[in-house]
Amino acid sequence: MINIGIIGGSGYTAGELIRILMFHPNATLDFVYSTTNAGKPLHVAHHDLMGDIEMNFTDTVNPNVNVVFLCLGHGKSKSFLEQNQFASHTKIIDLGNDFRLRKDKEFDNKSFVYGLPELNKAAIKNAQFIANPGCFATAIQLALLPLAKAGILATDVHINATTGSTGAGVSPSETTHFSWRSNNMSHYKAFEHQHLGEINQSVNQLQANYTNELIFVPNRGDFARGIFATLYTTIEESLEDVLAKYEAFYKDQPFVTVTTNGINMKQVVQTNKCIISLMKKGNRLLITSVIDNLTKGASGQAIQNMNLMFGLDETTGLHLKPSGF
Repeated sequence: MINIGIIGGSGYTAGELIRILMFHPNATLDFVYSTTNAGKPLHVAHHDLMGDIEMNFTDTVNPNVNVVFLCLGHGKSKSFLEQNQFASHTKIIDLGNDFRLRKDKEFDNKSFVYGLPELNKAAIKNAQFIANPGCFATAIQLALLPLAKAGILATDVHINATTGSTGAGVSPSETTHFSWRSNNMSHYKAFEHQHLGEINQSVNQLQANYTNELIFVPNRGDFARGIFATLYTTIEESLEDVLAKYEAFYKDQPFVTVTTNGINMKQVVQTNKCIISLMKKGNRLLITSVIDNLTKGASGQAIQNMNLMFGLDETTGLHLKPSGF
């Protein structure tokens, strides 16, 4: 059994980790660390766990666990690791953005591998430290990487993506307040979202000569979970040729499905799936990518990475079905 610790246990990503790991056949939860809720039952923060798990939050870290998930929020993982040492065998999966870029991957004699399985599977299998991708970054990269692999990205890519309120984290804010969010929509961080760095990095990993711009407008949606992303760019190849490239790229990737049918977000919410739809009009290719921001965009992908790191089938514990109504 893989002995697991979770740091920053009160947030949405930690709650999603617990929900999935409870039913993982090779995992056992050792501790869930939260200084704000220490001594209280997990269901105090995660109401959906009431009656399912008898465990309390703790403010004590077991440094000898097999793997620890860092769910501390962006910019806080480095300081936590500076103050807390883990055993030499402990694997670390960071769900924040501290180590995602190559310039940040080396830290305290640790070298973090960027944890997008569809891009870096071989490296993940041999890694001890993983930087889990961002949620927007996951949906957008999966939409673009087959084009980069084929070397046929040649113009700017226009991206419009909408995420649910859980993407903003568990701490209340003006733009997550129900009376503001309900029946409302807005964009934020247009053209400068922090996930652009990792998206560009991965595109250039496969197509080094791509120097055009990814023009990204992120939106806040009137729903709790999910990301619906649309991207368009100019591609000369026929739709049939493009579809063949996507199918070849994702042939051995169990969580990605490619179609030319229309898709919707309910097909992936509560699952680790990404569904990609392709359509073409003239020389303009439209790519639609849908994921659950908390599962494939965070905690589910983190468990997928854990499975790969421990030599398990990457789908273990992740056979999750959406609710279509």
